[in-house]
Amino acid sequence: MDNPHSVMIVLPEVTLAVFGLLLLMVGLAKRANVTLVTGVLSLLALAVTACVMICPERLHYLYAGGAAPAFAFNTMFVDDGLARFIKLLLLASSGFSLLLSYSYMDQAKLAKPEYPVLILFATLGMMLMVSANSLLSLYVGLELQSLALYVLAAFNRENAKSSEAGLKYFVLGALSSGLLLYGISLIYGYAGSVDFMRLAFVLRDAQQNLGVIFGMVFICAALAFKVSAVPFHMWTPDVYEGAPTPVTAFFSAGPKIAALGLFVRVLREPLLALSPQWQQVMVFAAIASMLVGSFAGLQQKNLKRLMAYSSIANVGYALTGMAVLSKSGLQAMLIYLAVYFMNTLGAFGVILCLRRQGKPVETLSDLAGLSKTNPLLALAMTMFMFSLAGVPPLAGFFGKYFIFLSAVQSQMVPLAIIGVLTSVVAAFYYLRIIKIMYFDENTAPIDPLSDCGVKITVAVAAIYMLAFTIWPSPVVDGARAAIDSFIR
Repeated sequence: MDNPHSVMIVLPEVTLAVFGLLLLMVGLAKRANVTLVTGVLSLLALAVTACVMICPERLHYLYAGGAAPAFAFNTMFVDDGLARFIKLLLLASSGFSLLLSYSYMDQAKLAKPEYPVLILFATLGMMLMVSANSLLSLYVGLELQSLALYVLAAFNRENAKSSEAGLKYFVLGALSSGLLLYGISLIYGYAGSVDFMRLAFVLRDAQQNLGVIFGMVFICAALAFKVSAVPFHMWTPDVYEGAPTPVTAFFSAGPKIAALGLFVRVLREPLLALSPQWQQVMVFAAIASMLVGSFAGLQQKNLKRLMAYSSIANVGYALTGMAVLSKSGLQAMLIYLAVYFMNTLGAFGVILCLRRQGKPVETLSDLAGLSKTNPLLALAMTMFMFSLAGVPPLAGFFGKYFIFLSAVQSQMVPLAIIGVLTSVVAAFYYLRIIKIMYFDENTAPIDPLSDCGVKITVAVAAIYMLAFTIWPSPVVDGARAAIDSFIR
């Protein structure tokens, strides 16, 4: 049933939307420091939104009668443990992405007040996505996120690669939106409803209906595009390379977390009755993503393109947790996402530090001799690469361990074996980065690091990789509680 106090349920989203609209007005001020003020207030907006979401008084007000999900706006919006867990990851990833961006945007003469506002509205769209309880609210949240991301990808309008990245992302994103709408229309045509709970009831008798199966496939294809899963990954390397590096860092974390969270909600709620069909799609996408991400990354010389293929492989590992059809698999996926987003943001923080005579450099060879000129930065990058490769005892090892363990427990041993083997292949290009930093000769020194925001992000990410090894219970228990709240 709908909650009579809907505003309290959507209060975090309302808070973020109000901040975004206010910052649009602040950005109109003709002052020299307006960009800095907008950026600082954007970080404050994300922090306030997080506090509002986990405020004990709000949670007690909504869940005093039990742990059942709270619905708003005629059940189109849902607040539960899964949504809150993913939203915290989203707010954290957006905050650290903003920290990474300030100095870079200033030096690249891209510092404009609309940049942090676009990050806020993209984050708002992601939060709406993971709380969607209707195909209609799903689409609204997805498009709000996408429209902001299209602009961010092409934010450097003077750069041909950035403009090309934005155009490619927009064209292919419009195609994925069309696939999603067509899939929704097929599902609606059969069920006569867009509400998730109603669809879950009606579709129990539709396992063999061809139109419904086609609709499910189209929806899965559209969401696979958003997470850059194979075979809908073609935009990822070009967009990652062409977009400004802080934007690429944001793309690698927040939108993927949100789209995977939406994937979980759509497949486990309205389309649960079709699990024998969509499980095949998930297994194929997971295997294909792990293979393409691992093998295609071997040939890359550009760091951002390499991270693009790394993200494709990591999406494959996350989809493995979704494909096993068990609570342990979904818990493992959430743990993996909680580790991956900080890992990749830390790695991009190191990439942002690579400047020579004030100009950013992005090729693997530019890392040569980094251990001699900046040993702490090289140590941090080593931790991130080892973690992405799944080397114990860093956090990335445990993320993959939980994923593969859930596959083995669900009698999907071949899928786990493929995951382990592709991890070994991908380890080659992670270890190659470490070899270049420590054993190759330095041809020209990297500029000294002076960006405080990048320092904070890299330091926090490195500490997080170690802290998870020592004290994993906050993340593990949080993921378990989120899935227990979602699957009752």
